[in-house]
Amino acid sequence: MRTYRELFRTKEFAPLFLTSAAQVAAQTVSGLALGTLVFTATGSPLLSALAMFGPSLAQVIGATTLLSAADRLPPRVTLTVVAFVFALGTAVTALPGLPIAAALAIVLGLGVVSALGGGVRLGLLNEILSTEGYLLGRSTLNMSSGLMQICGFATGGVLLTVLSPRGTLLIGAALYLTAATVARLGLSRRPPRATGRPSISATWRNNALLWASPPRRRVFLGLWVPNGLVVGCESLYVSYAPQHAGILFAAGAAGMLTGDILIGRFVPRRRRRRLAVPLLLLLAAPHLLFVLGPPLPLALAAVMLATVGYGASLVLQERLMELTPEALSGHALGLHSAGMLTMQGVCALLAGAVAELTSPATGITVLAAASMTVTLALTRGLRAGTAAKGSVVRTRTGDAVPPSPGAPVGTDPA
Repeated sequence: MRTYRELFRTKEFAPLFLTSAAQVAAQTVSGLALGTLVFTATGSPLLSALAMFGPSLAQVIGATTLLSAADRLPPRVTLTVVAFVFALGTAVTALPGLPIAAALAIVLGLGVVSALGGGVRLGLLNEILSTEGYLLGRSTLNMSSGLMQICGFATGGVLLTVLSPRGTLLIGAALYLTAATVARLGLSRRPPRATGRPSISATWRNNALLWASPPRRRVFLGLWVPNGLVVGCESLYVSYAPQHAGILFAAGAAGMLTGDILIGRFVPRRRRRRLAVPLLLLLAAPHLLFVLGPPLPLALAAVMLATVGYGASLVLQERLMELTPEALSGHALGLHSAGMLTMQGVCALLAGAVAELTSPATGITVLAAASMTVTLALTRGLRAGTAAKGSVVRTRTGDAVPPSPGAPVGTDPA
């Protein structure tokens, strides 16, 4: 599968695409609204960053308790219910007089649920498309995310002026409700990909199995840490330039969209494997300019150039699927998503703490430098080749899990 026409002709891809787009739009609009509401009420960069990225931090709880359900629940029902829960929670945060602490508690709770939703959505994408079509499909979802973020941040800035933050939160709730409706009406009923009852113990067993393979472990770290540190930089845009935060976020979304198009559609697979490390370095390096306090046009250019580097996640996700059995694909992708978003939340808090002690510009620069350092430390592992087809994964106790057809499982190439 090499063209967008083939992709959208695939049954169920279009409704999954629309569901994802509506959820990203809702998250963008409501996140900007809540971050602005909290910053206006408290004047704290740390609390503002927590409001926007705290749900990402809470994903670690979902990753350690709920992810076994990603392959064991019917996808259509699960995606519908998750989107509805987000609509309800976002509407509650818009209530007048709701304490800031209560609003933050609600969005953190939604972050826990989000870990399950991410695993189900990405696992369904892997099920709908062929192995060769996953990267194009994932890049297309990323492209829609970029477009929705551009539109969401731009529209959110206008809505904040016209409606106020609480009114904008209600718009976000309506968008989540739209996502729930599209999922319920557009997706087909499918059985779970794996048997057994979801449980915390099953989640832990699968997490341990996935983490036991050194090649997968390095890919997970490459997906989580450099990305998370750069999102920490982005979490300071509101406090760095309160009047222009929306346009900075929009520039970042435009750069991410460009990277997804280039990597997902135009770069051949044989060349993509070599691009993970250069793209991760590109993701961080332009943010170092913020130490100089650049004027807005230069800051926008730096952000747009840097976020092209988010294309590295496509390269690494493709490799992760090569190293994972099909029966664990939803769990592995959910672990990737939850770990990445958790790290983003951790780094947003770290960035907010550094900014509290120094300045937002210094916080952006420090986290960008840390991202480059981590990428350089992971370089050798991320450049390693994948294992041969037909190998097996072994848990720490020695139990072997044979790979599903078309989904080779890697062992340590070293």
